[in-house]
Amino acid sequence: MQLTLVRHGEASPALDGNDTTRPLTALGHAQAKQTAQFLKEQVNPEIFVVSPLLRAQETLQHIQQIFPDVPVLICDKIKPEDDAKDAIEWLAQLPFESIVVVCHMNVVGHIAEQLTHEHFNPFALAEARLYHQTVIANGLSSQEKSFVPTI
Repeated sequence: MQLTLVRHGEASPALDGNDTTRPLTALGHAQAKQTAQFLKEQVNPEIFVVSPLLRAQETLQHIQQIFPDVPVLICDKIKPEDDAKDAIEWLAQLPFESIVVVCHMNVVGHIAEQLTHEHFNPFALAEARLYHQTVIANGLSSQEKSFVPTI
């Protein structure tokens, strides 16, 4: 099975301390478009899983332009400070062979760390990493490819 983890593109600063409604900047939109073009040649997603926060949703919109018929699940366990263990347990219940997850640092870095048992390696803005595993579980994944936008 293939699991693709994507961090959102560059977002505007929080207004009045509200982190949930931060939109992508113009650069963030360009980064998300580049990542979507990379994924076009790399994945055949059955489901998108996305954080409820605006910047992740806007990043996913660019990917959805490439894959318009793929359904979307909003997951409340992949926000910036969520526990990666809970996220992995939730993702492991999904009955799909190709999943694309769009979320945030720090949770996405900790998900990758736990899946591969490699040292914590932060994701760049709009970075995508593709993993292969038989099942989504702690220590059973290997990273196949990665992409960082060059904008």
